Amino acid sequence: MKTSIKIKTFIIIFIIAIAVVITARHFIGLHFKKKFSVRPAPGVIVKEVEKSQFYKSIETFGTAIAQNSKTYRIKKDNVVGNLRIENRFVKKGEIIAALKDSNNIIADFAGKLGKREIAQGVLGSDSLIITLDDLKKIVIDIKIPESYVGILKPGLKAEISSSAFSGKKFKGIVSSISSRIDPSTRSILARISVNNNNFEIIPGQLMTVKIIYNEINQIGVPESAVTIQGNTSFVYIVKNNTAEKRDIKIGNRNFGKVSVLSGIKEGDLVISEGVSKVRNKTKVKIINTKQ
Repeated sequence: MKTSIKIKTFIIIFIIAIAVVITARHFIGLHFKKKFSVRPAPGVIVKEVEKSQFYKSIETFGTAIAQNSKTYRIKKDNVVGNLRIENRFVKKGEIIAALKDSNNIIADFAGKLGKREIAQGVLGSDSLIITLDDLKKIVIDIKIPESYVGILKPGLKAEISSSAFSGKKFKGIVSSISSRIDPSTRSILARISVNNNNFEIIPGQLMTVKIIYNEINQIGVPESAVTIQGNTSFVYIVKNNTAEKRDIKIGNRNFGKVSVLSGIKEGDLVISEGVSKVRNKTKVKIINTKQ
């Protein structure tokens, strides 16, 4: 009887052991299947390599000045009728103010009028100054470090901006350069002429000036596409849905782009987003082509 119980116990333990082994093999198999199964190709966004304008720049600040301006001093009690000044534009030769003594104030050129009260005791409390500004052309005088003397020359393009105009750029050129360097500041004076046909810039306004030089048309890629490791720069291009690593030589950076001097060519598809998910010779899936 005892022998029969022992046999039954052994059989039960044996069956349980086999069940445990089978179960363990099943779950271990699932684990390795999941670990070593083929993963789907990562999705990437690509950008076609194309030529763009790249340049270097000198950035500084300056105050806007009307190219032509004049002031007229008059006494209020000498004016005939109402003096209309605010937001008034006049033509050359137009009467600005008719005076009782017949010495009328005549506009020397076309422009916008303004007035400035004079402090009491300077010319008398009944006096004022009328200003006339030709706003079609604005000039900005700027100081440039002498290290740029070899670069600076009349005709260079300039971009003009101000915090008063969100994101707006005005076009200008370097119209003249001083013949001397200021020994006290080690800088040279340059004048920027700006087209202001819409009369948006007003005299006295602080403007940011960016002088453009060394313009060149080169192929470029988004900054996000470039990976820099030490002295090496590289990108991934896509061919036949496969990522290929390409070492490149980079140049200037403008507008979120990097100019590429060698390593890729115009028309290549470079990965601009999703770079961290790919490796050389891995399969990728293009989910969107950025134009």
